[in-house]
Amino acid sequence: MKEEKYWSPYVSGVGLGLTLLLAFVLVGRGLGASGAMMRLDVWFMNLIAPAHTAANTYLSRYAESPLSNWLIFEVVGVIIGGFLSGALAGRLKAKIGKGQRISNRGRLILAFTGGAVMGFGARLARGCTSGLALTGGATLAVGGWVFMFAVFAGAYATAYFVRRQWI
Repeated sequence: MKEEKYWSPYVSGVGLGLTLLLAFVLVGRGLGASGAMMRLDVWFMNLIAPAHTAANTYLSRYAESPLSNWLIFEVVGVIIGGFLSGALAGRLKAKIGKGQRISNRGRLILAFTGGAVMGFGARLARGCTSGLALTGGATLAVGGWVFMFAVFAGAYATAYFVRRQWI
């Protein structure tokens, strides 16, 4: 079996730290992704039901064009960077990563459910893992550190129940 080409996690961590530092220096803000998705969702909602969006004080703040917020460009850059990384490493192919004891359908259901729960939690927490953990942790925000410990605790607790799917 051919060995996969991956970056060292240490080099990747340093790269992520430098990216976060550059975001602070060049843009004046940290990293985050859930805000971009929320802004896109509200923009689409405003196209379909503008009266509903205008009546909601929380949503109406985000109803402007999504291109007016730098997070959209950040997420587009992440998508382009991931595509280029996969292409340069020769790993650009469609596949579903899973264990032998779970079907493709079961894996996709678990992935979608986990993503939905994380997305809902990101809106409740007013930020995603990159926004709260990376940016909040870098600025020594207590909420960022509490969130990160909670993410790891939740992941370890959940892993116990789904571990057999990866064997």
